Amino acid sequence: METYSILFVLALLLSLIIQLWLSNRQSKAVVSNRAAVPDAFAEQITLEQHQKAADYTRAKLLINKIELVYGAILLLGWTLGGGLELIDTFIRTYAYSEIITGLAVIFGIMFISVILDLPFTLYRTFKIEQRFGFNRMTAVQFIKDMLTQTALTLVLAVPLIAGILWLMRDVLDQATSSLWWVYVWATLLSFGLLISWIYPTFIAPLFNKFMPLENEELRERITTLMTRCGFASNGIFVMDGSKRSSHGNAYFTGLGKNKRIVFFDTLLETLDPNEVEAVLAHELGHFKHHHVRKGLILNAVITLVGLAILAWLIKQEAFYTVLGVSHASTYMALILFSMVMPLFSIYLTPIMSYLSRKHEFEADDFAAEQSQPQTLIKALVKLYRDNANTLTPDRLYSAFHDSHPPAPVRVAHLSAKIS
Repeated sequence: METYSILFVLALLLSLIIQLWLSNRQSKAVVSNRAAVPDAFAEQITLEQHQKAADYTRAKLLINKIELVYGAILLLGWTLGGGLELIDTFIRTYAYSEIITGLAVIFGIMFISVILDLPFTLYRTFKIEQRFGFNRMTAVQFIKDMLTQTALTLVLAVPLIAGILWLMRDVLDQATSSLWWVYVWATLLSFGLLISWIYPTFIAPLFNKFMPLENEELRERITTLMTRCGFASNGIFVMDGSKRSSHGNAYFTGLGKNKRIVFFDTLLETLDPNEVEAVLAHELGHFKHHHVRKGLILNAVITLVGLAILAWLIKQEAFYTVLGVSHASTYMALILFSMVMPLFSIYLTPIMSYLSRKHEFEADDFAAEQSQPQTLIKALVKLYRDNANTLTPDRLYSAFHDSHPPAPVRVAHLSAKIS
């Protein structure tokens, strides 16, 4: 048992070292290129804007490195330090049913985790984002969001987790060899699809206002583009993202006939109609290449494999004792698995990032066909500038973490398409 505990600590340290090493590389790359704007962006981005992006990137990297170390210490405290054991023992003394006990332990740990992470959330929002002029969130809005998120989590997650624990109720019986993990997988898959379907009309409006796009000329251009691309939506909306941040974005959301096109109001303040159309063409490229569907299938496969691994681990006594838990239970197996798996799934991160960047290139290619590549380049450069995205990322850090191609690579890819 001691050997396995040592292996767990080594896996934690290796994961931490890799992430800190990559963060240091990123920081050095940004600092070493801070003095000059890359040639490809020199006409659109000033040195002051470039240096702001470099400083913003470094500030986020610094707090992220502190949080990585903090998270590793917390994980040791939850497991080998006896934190999970203490909470589980305390709640089990009240002798509730297994499902009620499981819900109390799971949500108790979730609540404590949110409180422990709160200082970092506050620092990012009211220090870093505020310092660089992005934050528009008030303290009242922050508290309101937290309360809304908590209520929504309870409404949605309590029945889901209760259902999962019910499906797992007999799995600790060594003589039982059920396919509970397949049923749990089907439940999670169905729940995810349901959330994707109801998100635009029931969940998102809890946090933001969505108003129909009023610019008639722009709406006609967007409608023509969507018709040409074969994309049917349930409306074109403008979201009041400016009440929390000055960052801009655009996306489509929902499934089936419940899809929506959404523009941040901050994006519409920055881009002209041609650029908005190019950005939307990029988003429609994801639809045309079935990226959402491919992502759902990939996540479904990964989830199924993960549950199959859990189905084996859940009956291994060492799985609990090595991680500081003396009483085996279905809910504790879920907790331990969710805490420990990131130490090993991190090695899938560069693969997932590669696939995501591949999809972004495909969406850019589609947008270049539907609009003009130079128009999309102008829009992207404005977004890089206004969102303070670094123009000089480290190659390895970007390959590992970035879901989008680095700015120089993406612009060069589109520039090659200009005839």
